[in-house]
Amino acid sequence: MFQATRRRLAIWYTAVTAVLLLLFASGVYLYVRSTLIERIDDTLNHVVEIVERSLVIEPINNHADRFRINVEASFRNNTGTVEDDHIDLEWFSSTGKLLWSTLSEPLNIPIHGDRTGETVRVIKGESENSKFPTPHSSLPTPHSPLPTPHSPLLLRQVTQRVEVGRQVLGYLRVSHPWFEVTKPSRQLIFDLALGIGLMVLSVGASGWFLSGKAMEPVDESYQRLKQFTADASHELRSPITLIQTNVQIALADLDLTEAEATTSLQYRQQLKVVERLTQRLGKLVNDLLFLARQDSGISKDTFSACPMDALLMEVVGEQQLLVPEKEIALSLDLVDPPASETSPELLENWFTLVGNWDQLVRLFTNLIANALHYSPAGGRVKVELARIEGINRVSGLRYTSAQLQVKVSDTGVGIPTEALPRLFDRFYRVDPARTHTTGNTATGSATGSGLGLAIAQAIVDHHQGHIQVESTLGKGTTFTVTLPITLES
Repeated sequence: MFQATRRRLAIWYTAVTAVLLLLFASGVYLYVRSTLIERIDDTLNHVVEIVERSLVIEPINNHADRFRINVEASFRNNTGTVEDDHIDLEWFSSTGKLLWSTLSEPLNIPIHGDRTGETVRVIKGESENSKFPTPHSSLPTPHSPLPTPHSPLLLRQVTQRVEVGRQVLGYLRVSHPWFEVTKPSRQLIFDLALGIGLMVLSVGASGWFLSGKAMEPVDESYQRLKQFTADASHELRSPITLIQTNVQIALADLDLTEAEATTSLQYRQQLKVVERLTQRLGKLVNDLLFLARQDSGISKDTFSACPMDALLMEVVGEQQLLVPEKEIALSLDLVDPPASETSPELLENWFTLVGNWDQLVRLFTNLIANALHYSPAGGRVKVELARIEGINRVSGLRYTSAQLQVKVSDTGVGIPTEALPRLFDRFYRVDPARTHTTGNTATGSATGSGLGLAIAQAIVDHHQGHIQVESTLGKGTTFTVTLPITLES
């Protein structure tokens, strides 16, 4: 599934890039081609202006109002001038008769008396729309040969009508080979095609690589979802199976000994087991629902001012009910504000932040309960609350606003280093093959679901804080929760 998705992403990425490159290349080609044509037209118009200024105009039979062009005197020096630029000149009389040309053979092409450039296609011996006869053979030596039979020749031409007053003296036509446009245009097409091909191949390879990178978090999320589903199914299946077993046993015993009153105690015990398992199942479902709401962002918890010192006193007071059983020293330490702080209002709200009371109670209940659970008899659990302003001298981190820091430290068994990165994963346990242990004594059943620290992480994230853990095997573990006093909008 992921390979097919990755392939589709790479294909789409390559196709879109190829279309954009084709559009870009088409724009470049059209721009270069129009520039070449404009350049040739400018050259032809410039030649027309030069030749027109060099024409020798003479009166006819000493008539002041009749003129003619002295062809020999006018074009005597123009042949060598235009030869270097591959430009051909043709001079026509006012009736359209070819009088002088630099071509080896005449072009039977009608004259259009305008200065706009036009492209014509010439085949030897053929001419479309030809209305002028082939001129006589007494033409100057040519320098621009015409094409071989059945070989077309493309020319760019500009025709200028030469007038004196109202008298038309003739027509000057200037021609330039069209290969000055087609040759660089073809080379440009080849270069663009080669460049686009190489670019598409590069984009295809990079698209495959980038789509793989893009699919990595999706694949990771999918694998985590699969693991989560498997773990949730396992956690839900165990209590359901035990419930079904106890109910089946109770029903079987009821069928065998319906009249015996001595079995009522056994039924009561079995039903208590069912009740206990049902409570555990309900707690697991509630935890999963809480995490699902936090992940989806549909949680509508209200935030208000929460005095953290009072909250921790309440949580520690509740957890101290478990201390006498294991003889663990549970203490709460509130770090006093500095002596330089004299603002009464600030001192009164020194440990107050904006948050959700119920979620914060759940957060620190989980952390303190875990510390008590994994600490051996005679151990010590310490809860410390401090306010951080500016730069934390221990970590060196600079905070933009004041924050509250809560540390929950124990002297328990500790956590292996390789287990720390996955400690906040859902249903993750340091040793899935064993039950929870308190020191060296294992409890009779696994009462935890592996969601406590995942819920703690979700609550901390919901309050825009962060949680860290440091642990040493055989010495203990410290959870550090840092929460901003004011949430950012």
